[in-house]
Amino acid sequence: MSLLSLPVATLGTPRIGPRRELKRALESYWAGAISEQQLLEDAAGLRAANWARQKSLGVTVIPSNDFSLYDQVLDTSVMVGAIPEVYASKTGPVSLKTYFEMARGSQWSRETASSSHGSGGYGAPAQEMTKWFDTNYHYMVPEFHRGQTFRLSSRKPIEEYEEAKALGFQTRPVLIGPVTFLKLGKSADPAFLPLSLLDELIPVYVEVLQELAKRGANWVQCDEPCLVLDLEEGARRSLLHVYDRLAREVPDVKIMVASYFGDLGDNLDTALNMPVAGLHVDLVRAPNLLGRIIAARRSDLVMSLGVIDGRNVWRSNLSTLRQQLDPVIAKLGRDHVQIAPSCSLLHVPVDVELETGLAPDLKSWLAFSVQKMRELAILARALAGDQNVAESLAESQSAVTFRRTSPKIRDADLAVRMRAIDQAMCRRASPFVRRADIQRKRFGLPAFPTTTIGSFPQTPEVRNARAAHAQGGISDEQYDKFLKEETARALRWQEDIGLDVLVHGEFERNDMVQYFGEQLAGFAFTRNGWVQSYGSRCVRPPILFGDVLRPKPITVDWWLYAQSLTSKPVKAMLTGPVTILNWSFVRDDIPRGEVCRQIALAIRDEVRDLEIAGASMIQIDEAALREGLPLRRSEWAAYLQWAVDSFRICSSGVADQTQIHTHMCYSEFNDIIDAIAAMDADVISIETSRSKMELLDAFRNYKYPNQIGPGVYDIHSPRIPEAGEMKELIALARQRLQDSQLWVNPDCGLKTRKWEEVRPALINMVAAARQLRAASDRTSR
Repeated sequence: MSLLSLPVATLGTPRIGPRRELKRALESYWAGAISEQQLLEDAAGLRAANWARQKSLGVTVIPSNDFSLYDQVLDTSVMVGAIPEVYASKTGPVSLKTYFEMARGSQWSRETASSSHGSGGYGAPAQEMTKWFDTNYHYMVPEFHRGQTFRLSSRKPIEEYEEAKALGFQTRPVLIGPVTFLKLGKSADPAFLPLSLLDELIPVYVEVLQELAKRGANWVQCDEPCLVLDLEEGARRSLLHVYDRLAREVPDVKIMVASYFGDLGDNLDTALNMPVAGLHVDLVRAPNLLGRIIAARRSDLVMSLGVIDGRNVWRSNLSTLRQQLDPVIAKLGRDHVQIAPSCSLLHVPVDVELETGLAPDLKSWLAFSVQKMRELAILARALAGDQNVAESLAESQSAVTFRRTSPKIRDADLAVRMRAIDQAMCRRASPFVRRADIQRKRFGLPAFPTTTIGSFPQTPEVRNARAAHAQGGISDEQYDKFLKEETARALRWQEDIGLDVLVHGEFERNDMVQYFGEQLAGFAFTRNGWVQSYGSRCVRPPILFGDVLRPKPITVDWWLYAQSLTSKPVKAMLTGPVTILNWSFVRDDIPRGEVCRQIALAIRDEVRDLEIAGASMIQIDEAALREGLPLRRSEWAAYLQWAVDSFRICSSGVADQTQIHTHMCYSEFNDIIDAIAAMDADVISIETSRSKMELLDAFRNYKYPNQIGPGVYDIHSPRIPEAGEMKELIALARQRLQDSQLWVNPDCGLKTRKWEEVRPALINMVAAARQLRAASDRTSR
């Protein structure tokens, strides 16, 4: 047997390109600067480079159809013809225009909309978007209805398999599994279960698999991460049913069902009884799963062992992994094992070698996508008995040991402060009802007060100035002058249009997490460590490698400058500890809850200094609180305890008259409403426009007492909503909450939008609030 016979798989790789080539191509296409043909050629070039890179690094099971122009779940909706009527007819291929309308929405004239689409003159909003399980990646939520039919309306998986084959790459096509796809969707009818559509959907998957088989595909990867969720018995039966049909109707294709992001738990029997050829498991999140699988698996089942972390950036100890896996492979048999990352490498940056500014010791601790593939290849060779990798194994072990013992990791003074945290630090001085009365008298705001979430457009001028300053092209004084001019201009404009509570615009900030991390000890930052969030939106998560300390105030001077320019209240803007944690690559040597409390102490100090400086409204964004929720309900209580405590540590040290705001993104609130109430923010703003205010039902049913700003327009789309559209949304909010509770604001920050989109949208928003006030005044007379 060849020493290199142990297969190495990746499940999926980053698709944005080493230097965000996909982002530039997409945005050029949307701006009309390149043609559809050029966009497709650029995408083909990225795919070819991905396949070649994997092969050169020793990957032997190379995926295809893991690439997407926007989102893999949206690709699946298009593949099976799950296209809501507002976007396109149900016949014929789905155009790229329709695809991007589903992703980004469209702006139509009133005449076109009323005659062709029946959408009330406002155009088609983008499909709802939410987080992919507990990651920082967003997917487009499929929409289903009773009587829905499916058809093969996109041949993308087939075409990309043939494309790879023509280039000399035999690939394993990747599909979102049919059960996971249906469970990720939604229906306007709450009584309708999308999973009831399974038998209508299966024939499309059969057709795709048959087409792939005809072209030479011998394996297909079906991602069913729903296997790590709390599944009802009907879903388990559906998994058995669908793969039984696929096995019977397409016997020439072997299916690798991929689970990831957690333990199979009580779904293990279902996973092992599915009539498939292979099963992938996440042994990073569920290290104890393997023993149970070995004891119960079929002898012919190929196991894909996810042993390299596909969600974090730390280098693996390959020597330890080899010792752990040697006896496992002896039991399973070499012909029944593949070595893989825990999940798709979509969730990590491309290549750490692009980083030239990191400290050498820190860089030696890291592994991005390229390095993880190399780790897998070395591990596979070691497990096959190749003695030529001994030096690589020793180097890996040395790097991990050096990281664990580095003096950069721990701070003795912080340890003392952490031990001093008590429940008194987690409580406001008075209950909300008393605080609300004090704050109402202090601010004197009108009904339906208007504000924004914080950021304003990061224009090319802002980004260019930041880059010039970083490269030494302009001085500190010149950059500071530029930022102050941008801030002053934004404040004057907000006053001119009549916003009630202002923000300074955050022009000095590169990212809501990175900006704070750069000024806190314990964080490191990359130049090219980009990860896709959705579509062309990419982020560079900070690397949280050590204890977190705040050496000096971070935001106080900018808030003081902004407030000096206006008599209206200016919110001080902070990012909360849970969001900083969840949007970073976090150290794995101490519990996440401990890391979060460290960050909370640093933000508490910032809140204290802002209040001393005179800030009357302080917003502490916890956009990512829910996305950190464990996938299994049994683990929720422990997470929510430390997450809520961390928010309250940083927000509870202020006087009653200081109003604490928070903001949360993409959250289904019904199941965590107790925890949200326990946060005890005076005002919470949430994203509700795409859900048509449905998310407020949780607050209504709970009788949530504090104030809420439900987003009245979707900032993730370039559409400019009219005042009437926003009035309709506010009317829906008023059906669920008291007028005295309601604020009016966009869904989220406006950093990613253009001023030509933001200006008319916010003018319309203020007009909608004023019209509602006037109508309310007339009614009350």
